[in-house]
Amino acid sequence: MALTQMRSPLLTGASPAEKREEIRRYFHATYDVYEQLFTVLSSDDAYYRRADPLRHPLIFYYGHTATFFVNKLILAKILNQRINPHCESIFAIGVDEMSWDDLDERNYDWPTVAEVSAYRDEVRRVVDEAITTLPLTLPIDWNSPFWPILMGCEHERIHLETSSVLIRQLPLAMVQSSDDWPVCPRSGEAPRNELLPVTGGTVHLGKDRDHRLYGWDNEYGHLAAEVAAFRAARYLATNQEFMVFVADGGYQEQRWWTDEGWQWRSYREAEHPLFWVPAGDGGYRLRTMTEEIVLPLDW
Repeated sequence: MALTQMRSPLLTGASPAEKREEIRRYFHATYDVYEQLFTVLSSDDAYYRRADPLRHPLIFYYGHTATFFVNKLILAKILNQRINPHCESIFAIGVDEMSWDDLDERNYDWPTVAEVSAYRDEVRRVVDEAITTLPLTLPIDWNSPFWPILMGCEHERIHLETSSVLIRQLPLAMVQSSDDWPVCPRSGEAPRNELLPVTGGTVHLGKDRDHRLYGWDNEYGHLAAEVAAFRAARYLATNQEFMVFVADGGYQEQRWWTDEGWQWRSYREAEHPLFWVPAGDGGYRLRTMTEEIVLPLDW
C-alpha cells in the first residue's frame, strides 16, 4: 500500500471483526513502508554510518520501531516475555539528543542487518498474532489492548520522517534512488509573499477522550488562550525568500535566532540550511534523500 493511501483507523465502528482486519492491514502497511524506506541504502555499511553527530547510526532506527511495539505490549501485560533481550536492550533508548542518551559507539555491539531483519520479522509475527487473538470491543479507548498496537503504528509512521532525514545526511555513495521514493517533479516561480492581518481572539486547543482518532497523551485536555492580533505570511517561506536571509548574513547574527537555535547553529557551524549544498557558481543545490538537484526556488 502506498504511503499516501494509508489512513489512521477510526477508533469507532459497528463491527469488531471488520475493525480487527482494518487494524491488521494498517499495521502491516505501516511496517512494510518503514522497511521500504531502508531499501534506499546501497550497502550494509550505510546502516552503521552515523549520519548526524547527535543521532545513532541507522541500524538503531531500523530496529527501534519494532522494539517499541514489544516494550508497549509488555507494559500493557499483553506479552509476558521479551522476544530478543539483546536487541531490545540497545534499540529502546537513544532517539533524542538528550543528556541521558548514550551515543558512545564503543558501548554498542550492533547486530547485523540480517539479524535485525529477522528480529523485525519475529516482532511482526507476534503483533499480528496479538491482533488476531486480543479481545476487541468498540470504541477503542486508552484501556483497550489495541491501544498500544495503534500507538506502535503511529510511532513507526513518525519515524518515516525522522529516519528519512538521517538518510538524507548520508554520503550520496551510500544511497540509491528508488521508484518508491521519487523526488517531487513540480517546481516553478516562487510566489510573491506578503504579511496578512490575523484578528486576535480566544484560541481553544485540546482533544476529548472520546475522539474518533488515536492521540498522544499530550493532545488531550483543553486549553483556552487569548491571542493578540498579529500578521502572518500568506505563504510558507520559499527557498528564494530564505536565500535573501542567508546572503544578508543571517547565519552570522545571533539576534535573528532563538537561544536554542543559535546553540545549534554554533555547534554545526552552519552557514546555510542543512540540505542546501553550495554550488560552484555561488548558488546552491538541494540534497534530497537520494540525490542532489537544482535548488527549487519555490519550494
